[in-house]
Amino acid sequence: MQKHRTISGKILYTSRKPGREGHERGRETFTWTHHSDNKRTLRARCEIDEPDPTVHRDIVYSLDENDRPMDCFVRLTIGDKFMGSGLFIVGEDTVECESYGPSIGRMSQTMALNGEFDGFGTHPIVADAYITKKIDRSLGAHKRKFRCFLPSPDHRGATPPMIVESVIELGYVGDETVTVAAGTFDCHHFQFTDDEGGMVAANGEAHPAYDVWVTADDDAIFVQGGVGGYMQTWYELVELER
Repeated sequence: MQKHRTISGKILYTSRKPGREGHERGRETFTWTHHSDNKRTLRARCEIDEPDPTVHRDIVYSLDENDRPMDCFVRLTIGDKFMGSGLFIVGEDTVECESYGPSIGRMSQTMALNGEFDGFGTHPIVADAYITKKIDRSLGAHKRKFRCFLPSPDHRGATPPMIVESVIELGYVGDETVTVAAGTFDCHHFQFTDDEGGMVAANGEAHPAYDVWVTADDDAIFVQGGVGGYMQTWYELVELER
C-alpha cells in the first residue's frame, strides 16, 4: 500500500481584456505528491494559448521537509516547437543547471546561493501559491522583498532554461472566503509586486501586480488570482481532488 498522499487539480486561464472577458486563454493541470518523510513533489503541465507564441511547459519540482527546493526539471515547447529542457539542482551553497536547446546548445551553470533565499520560481500558477508559505502572516498585513531563483525571467517563462536570480516583493493582504468552480475555500490573500523590475517582459515592462488567493491550510493550493496592467488575465481553480 502506498504511503504518500496525492492532490490533483486543474486551473483555468482566462482573459480580462476588453472584449475578451472570460475567454479561455490557457489551462494548467497539476499533481502534488506528499510523501511520508514530509518531502513533496509537484508535477504540472501548463498551456498558454494566447498571446502568440503558444507555451507548453512541463515541470517536475521537489522540496524537502522544510519546504526548501531540492531539484526541478523544466521542458518548454514554444509556438509548438521545442525550446529547451533543463535540470536544476539546489545544493547547500549553490544551484546548478544542466540544460540544452536549439538556441543555447548544451549549457552547464553553477551559481552561488550567497545566503538565505525564499524559493525557486518554477512558473506554474500552482507553485506561485505554494511559495507564499514563506511569508510570516503573524506580522499582519505587510510586504517584504522576496529573493528567488528562476529558470526564466520572462513573465511566461518562455526562454530557454537557465539560472536567474530575481528579487520581487510579496505581501500578505488578509483572509477571505472564496467560491470558485472547484468549491468554497477559506483563503489567505497575497500580492506579488515588482517595483524594482526583477522580472522584465520582452516588451520591457515590469511584472504588474499579481494577486493570489491560497487555501488557508498546509497544502497551500491556488484558488484564484489575477494580474492587471498590460496582462489583464485571471486564473481560477476549476477542479480539485484531495
